[in-house]
Order: sequence, then structure tokens, then C-alpha cells
Amino acid sequence: MKDGIFFRQPDGPKLWKIKADGGRRDVGSTNFRGSSYVKSRFFHGQKPKSISEKGKQMSEVLKNRVRDIERIREFVSPDEFEKIESGIAAGNIITVPSFADVHVHFREPGFFYKETMETGTAAAARGGYSVVMTMPNLSPVPDDREHLKEELDAIERGAKIRVIPYGAITVGEKGRELADLEAMAKDVCAFSDDGVGLNDAALMTEAMERAKKLGKLIVAHCEDLDLRAGGYIHAGEYAKEHGHKGISSESEWKPIERDLKLAEKTNCDYHVCHISTKESVQLIREAKKRGVKVTCETAPHYLVLNDSMLEEDGRFKMNPPIRSEEDRLALIEGLKDGTIDCIATDHAPHSAEEKSKGLAGSAMGVVGLETAFPVLYTELVEKGVIDLEKLLQLMCVNPRRRFGLEDAEDIRDFAVWEIGKEYEIDPEEFQTKGRATPFAGRKVKGRCLLNVAGGKLVWGDAERLK
Repeated sequence: MKDGIFFRQPDGPKLWKIKADGGRRDVGSTNFRGSSYVKSRFFHGQKPKSISEKGKQMSEVLKNRVRDIERIREFVSPDEFEKIESGIAAGNIITVPSFADVHVHFREPGFFYKETMETGTAAAARGGYSVVMTMPNLSPVPDDREHLKEELDAIERGAKIRVIPYGAITVGEKGRELADLEAMAKDVCAFSDDGVGLNDAALMTEAMERAKKLGKLIVAHCEDLDLRAGGYIHAGEYAKEHGHKGISSESEWKPIERDLKLAEKTNCDYHVCHISTKESVQLIREAKKRGVKVTCETAPHYLVLNDSMLEEDGRFKMNPPIRSEEDRLALIEGLKDGTIDCIATDHAPHSAEEKSKGLAGSAMGVVGLETAFPVLYTELVEKGVIDLEKLLQLMCVNPRRRFGLEDAEDIRDFAVWEIGKEYEIDPEEFQTKGRATPFAGRKVKGRCLLNVAGGKLVWGDAERLK
């Protein structure tokens, strides 16, 4: 496999040669229209009129991908190229924009035994991502310029794809005084205290006002610890039947309700992390109708699982928890009507020991970068819940636009996926150090064969291209 890529603009025969150093050379001519939407190049065809037409429409879409095949040629051998070309023609391989994840935990600096910048970005590359945003619950917490530099240095040393860190909202994520937002602003994607909720309304108001002046988002982990009351899984039937302490839905939606009022008052750009309850969906839906500048994300496990599927295993424990079927269906409706803007993984690796203590004793968090697209493609697209175009909006277009990044197609980021063969998810194949996933053993479709970020090959599955 080789560096470099040919990229064909949608309006004509112009070719850019993307060199290994990220530069480009004009080798043709045409009108340059630029990027308008996913459908401009990465996804062709009309939406199916009914679910029954999905298969026929997808076949036409996949056939249309042949027009972009030259973008792949320089990264693979002639035999590998032939296999990809025939797979696209047969509808078993697709090319899509590389994804963006606005919520990951790479644990460096401070917790190298869980994950490093190198292993985290390797997992992201294998999962089809070209940019990720790392949360600040680190040691030291990036709450001023000096502490942030430690993370920036780690990114410089070890990142295989683009990584943009968050700055903390409060010093040490303690919720008592604001961090040095101004000193960090130019090098962070936004400000967050993810991992803990900021329960001081006056402090959150001040944070919103300062973030607005800096042109940055406030990204909130919404959780009231008093309302959580020591719970560790959803306060539903499973918790009752098995004697577990439950986390109420109110512990999530009540802080969201408060923050939406503050965001409306300050006119701050506000983003809600990992929503999981039906009440959260409805509150954000209503706020958007009022003109509040709010967006939100959810995660694959909340869209696919409910608490009746829990097992007495730490791989099913995360925060917020997997909720009820009623909540899951409300999240699906939120995807469909645009209330939910992004799907993020909340990739949060822990050591095997930390995840070996069952639901009660295990650390909260699961890995997700290497399973997100296969699970969502299989459970949502293949089953006709949403179409591929919508999934690409949620995983690529919307995250980039909300956080002010270039569209993937504008910077030559794309991935090649095999979608014709079913397989079981095996955590031992992961690039991440973490192994805890509720999707272990699940049968899915979707393996990333190639991932190109910034004109460079960041992942290639040579074994499956033989």
C-alpha cells in the first residue's frame, strides 16, 4: 500500500494529486464547485420511497461508487485494487467519508495503562475515523496552558490521525472555579468537564458567557450526583429484579433542563453529551424550536441496546447507563427528526481488572471506536431504521460542522468498507487497549479495509485485501 491519492472533483475531469506530505498538485482542469453535502460525491442516488425499495436503491448507490475508484488506486497493489473494484460493482464494498467522533477518552497523559494516544488513534483509524476530540478527565487535567501542553505533546508524539483536545471548564474538573479558558482557546475544540456534571448554575452561566466571547462551545456531561444517589445501572426492571442500585433518568434530564435555560439566556453555543433518556430528547427538541443554540449526541449502545439485555458483566456498564426500550425508541425518533445531531462513541477504555468486577464493582465505560459503524450499519441501515445517508450525516457531516471543521471530502478523508460479509465482533482483534464492549460476539456487517486521512493511509487491512 502506498501514500498519495488521486481525488476527482464532482463537476468534471480535474484531478488533484495528493502527495504524502499533504500537498496537492493540479493535474487537470474543470470547474470547482466544492462541497455541498454528503450526496455531492460520497453518496449518490435518491432516498428510497419505502423500506422495501432500500435494497434496490442501495445497489444503484454502490454501483455509482465506481466513478470515484481512482482515488483508491495509489494506495493498493493492482490485485488489491481489482478486488475493491469488483466488490464495489457487486455492491459488497462502499466508500464513505471518514468519520468524526466528538467524544473519546484516550487517557494520556495520566492513565497510560488504560490507553495511549497511539493505541487510541490506531483504534480510531481502524474504525474509519479521521478526526477525534479527546475529553479532559486526565492527569493533569488540561485546565490551563501548561497542563494542556502535556496533552498536546502526547498528540504530537503518538497520534495517527487528527486529535483535537477539549479544555476543562473548571480547575481540575472540580466544579469550584473556572479554568483558564482564554489561555487554552486557540488549541481546543471546546470546553467540557466530561465525567462529572457542573452543578453550580452561577459558575455554568459564567462559563457560557466566557466561552461565547471566545467563540467556543460548552459541551456538558449532564448529571446530578445527588439524584444519581449511588446508582450504577438504569433504575429499571433489571435493577429491581437483580438487586442493583439504579440511576434515575431525572439525574440526566434535570441538569439538561437547567442548562438549556442558561444557554437561552446567554445565547451560548451549547452541546449535550451522550443523551440516553426520552425526557432529554424532548427537552432538546423543544429548545431547538425556541431557537436555543443547542446540539446533542448519543452513542451506539443507547441506540441498539436496552436494559433488558444487560448481563452481570462489566462490559455492560457505562455512564449514563443503557436505559429502557422506551428510551431507546425515543432516541431513534430523535435521530430521524433531527433532534439528535451526532453519534459519538464515548470510547472509554479501562484495564481488564477494572472491568472484571461485574455491574456493581466495575469502572464505568466501554470501548466503541472499532464497533460503531459495523453495529450501526447492521442494526439501523440494514434493518431500514435510517438510511446510509442519514448515518453519514450523524457520524461525519454534522460533527464536523458543529465543531467548525472542514468537511471530510474537502480534505480528502475517506474510508473503504466491506459490507457484504457477516462476522462476529472479537475484542481480541481491537487496536485499543480496552476490550470491554457490550457488542462482543455480536454478528455484524462492515469491516474497514482502508482509511485515508489528510491524504495519507492510516489504516489498511492487507489480510482481507488478498
